[in-house]
Amino acid sequence: MESSAVTSVRSDRRFAVFNAVVSVVGVLFIAFILLRSDAAPGSVDLSFLPAVNATLNAMAALCLAAGWVAIRRRSMHVHRLLMVSAFVLSAVFLVGYLTYHYVHGDTKYTGTGYMRPLYFSVLISHIVLSITVLPLALTSFYLAFTKSFARHRRLNRVFLPIWLYVSVTGVLIYFLLRGA
Repeated sequence: MESSAVTSVRSDRRFAVFNAVVSVVGVLFIAFILLRSDAAPGSVDLSFLPAVNATLNAMAALCLAAGWVAIRRRSMHVHRLLMVSAFVLSAVFLVGYLTYHYVHGDTKYTGTGYMRPLYFSVLISHIVLSITVLPLALTSFYLAFTKSFARHRRLNRVFLPIWLYVSVTGVLIYFLLRGA
């Protein structure tokens, strides 16, 4: 008879492989969409999507912050609802983001002066950290689902600020692009 610890290690390994595959495929797909040069600008007008995407990012950030408050108040049910909502909002954002960039291609920043290095600093940190959001979110949900709450708590002390930063800077990037 297998012990639950051995079963847990096997489940953890299976999840780690699943998470790695999904995350790598996700990053490669995003890179493909953003780096391809055959976007057909004007084929479909999706110019409304950046505003929708910024709104989704802002709503995800609010859910993350409220979820943190809920867990601090020991309201597990509210925390769970808010974190699932943040994940769904971020997933819908990603679909909208990819759709927009698939059709319209890359958005160039036209600002000058001190705003230019500020924009690119925010953008680079946003991109680098956003790569971690999918695997860390999946891991966070897995740990909660398997009731590994000590590991869930440890991970999210680092992950929550990253996800929150990515969501907030996504909104900031939207406004910086519009103000340029």
